[in-house]
Order: sequence, then C-alpha cells, then structure tokens
Amino acid sequence: MTGTAQRSGPAVGGPPSTGPRPGGGRTIRRSPVLRLLARPETGVFLGAAAVLVFFLIAAPSLRQGSSLATVLYQSSTIGIMALPVALLMIGGEFDLSSGVAVIGSALTASMLSYQLTVNVWTGVLVALVLSLAVGAFNGWMVVRTGLPSFLVTLGTFLILQGADLAVTKLVTGNVATDDISDMDGFGQARRIFASSVGIAGVQVKITVFYWVAFAALATWVLLRTKYGNWVFAVGGNKESARAVGVPVDLTRISLFTLVGFGAWFVGMHNLFSFDTVQSGEGVGQELIYIAAAVIGGCSLTGGSGSAIGPVFGAFMFGMVNQGIVFAGWNPDWFKAFLGVMLLGAVLINLWVQRTATRR
Repeated sequence: MTGTAQRSGPAVGGPPSTGPRPGGGRTIRRSPVLRLLARPETGVFLGAAAVLVFFLIAAPSLRQGSSLATVLYQSSTIGIMALPVALLMIGGEFDLSSGVAVIGSALTASMLSYQLTVNVWTGVLVALVLSLAVGAFNGWMVVRTGLPSFLVTLGTFLILQGADLAVTKLVTGNVATDDISDMDGFGQARRIFASSVGIAGVQVKITVFYWVAFAALATWVLLRTKYGNWVFAVGGNKESARAVGVPVDLTRISLFTLVGFGAWFVGMHNLFSFDTVQSGEGVGQELIYIAAAVIGGCSLTGGSGSAIGPVFGAFMFGMVNQGIVFAGWNPDWFKAFLGVMLLGAVLINLWVQRTATRR
C-alpha cells in the first residue's frame, strides 16, 4: 500500500500535468496573440488595413492629406450612425428606420425654423425631441408587442419615408426644404455640427472628431460600466439577464433611443452642411449602417461585438466609396465592391475567431 501511494503522488520537479487544473484551462494557456485574435474587431482591422493599402496603390492621389481627410469625412458620417446601431445589435435588436430617421430629423429642424421664422436652435431642439421619441417608440413597441424588431422598425421605416416626402411637399410645395443659411443661429449651429478644423494645412471635418469621441465613449460604456454589462447580457439571453436582475426592457428601449440620438446628430450635420434637405434621401442607408456594424464584428444574433470594430467597418466603406472615385473607376461598381467587402469581412472574422479558439 505504501509503494502504491508513493507511485500515485506527483514527482517533485517533474513535468506539469497535461490535464486541466483548478483555476486554469484554455484561457490561461492561450498566448497574447490568440487573445488578440479573439477580439471581434481584429478581423475588420486587418481587412481595413488591406483595403487601405490596396487603394493607396491603385489611387496614388489618395496619399495626399486632403484626400485622406475626404475619406475620413465620408467614413465619419457613416461611423457616427453605425455606433448606436452596433450597440443595438449587440443588444440583440435591429433598426431598419435609421436611414430615413436621419433625414426626418433634418427636415423637422429645417421646416420648423423656416416656416415659423424662429431661431434655428428651436428647430434643432424640436428635432432632437422627435428623434428620441421615434427611437423610444420603436423600443416600446418591440417590448410591449414581442414582435421582432425587424418588423417593427420596417413599419417605422415606411411611415417615416412616406411622411418625409408628403409633409415636405405639403409645407414647402417642393421635395426639398428652403435654404435656412440666412436665419438666426445658423452660423453657430454650423460651427458645432458642420465646421472644419485645420491640421497641418489640411481641413478636417469636425464630424471626424465627433466620430472618434463617440467611439471612445461607447467603448468605455461597453467595457467599464454596468450598463455595458446589461447590453451584452440582454443580447446574449434576455430571460437569463432578467433572472439576475438586469432591467431588460429599459435597456432595450434605451438602445433604440440611442439610435434616435444618432439620427438626430447626423441629420443636423446634413442640414447645416448643405443648408437644405432632400426629402427622398436616406433610403438604403440603414443597410450601410448595419453592414458597417456586421463587418466590425457585431454578431447578428446579439451578445457579441464592440464599438471599435464598427469604426474600422465604416472606414472601409469610406475608403471604398472615395477610393473608386480617386482611382478613376466607374462608380457604378461601388455596390459590388461593398458586397464583396461584406462577404470578405465576415469570412475573415470567422477565420480569425476559429483560429483564436483552436487548441
């Protein structure tokens, strides 16, 4: 018995056991490289870098500072809206009304200010309230009815699309709003929403800085706050989250409301950049926002993703959009490039995730 006990004990100084150990396992044994690959934004970062290098070679004019500033501006107008859309997707929901909501917000601010001859800030604030209300309504309908958010927001999309066009024609007699550039408060609002900042002789749109700031804030919220934990929990499993005390309904409604805020902000940028708004615009942009989030590593089923990934996803869209122009190619190929990019990014993300989790 004594000899058996001695043989069964571990040898001092011998090789470590290959079996699982308490407190150990795959997470501890994974290298920093594999942990980095497991991040949802790693794949899209590699894809964005590849797209950037490709167009820098194919379109030499993109190497100029002003050209890169144009790419960043194009990316920021997509990226600002893609951030709340991504948070909503992490929470397990979709919003198909985000594109027309942007235009609806701009139309509201423009027509209210012009028709009532008031300071444009009055229209801006009313548009904010309306945008938040539309987002909250979407969330409330999803929570109260139990219908898929795809169907609820599809209905909102159709309502807003029709209302944007019909109300604009009724109020202005045209499909576009009147020019408000000579109204009180316009100059101040333009400085906040649509100005440019000079950096090393290059004019960079202020939306680029807002984009970076919003992405940093969203990342902090997701990773460092209780609300961020709620978002991941609700997207992963609503019933399990509710069982541990997560305010599921409040979290879902607030995520839809954040999309409304994003629509308002981008709408104000559009209005004060161009002085007028076309009522038929915005259709199809919701798919661009969702695609940027998906390319950025946000799961279609919820519970997984980041705020940094959609930043790179939006950058890829901006780079392809402007890269085709600077390369002198037929812009009709833009949608085809986006489709290839979307499929490629999803495949890269899948490969990266599988590589990261392989023993």
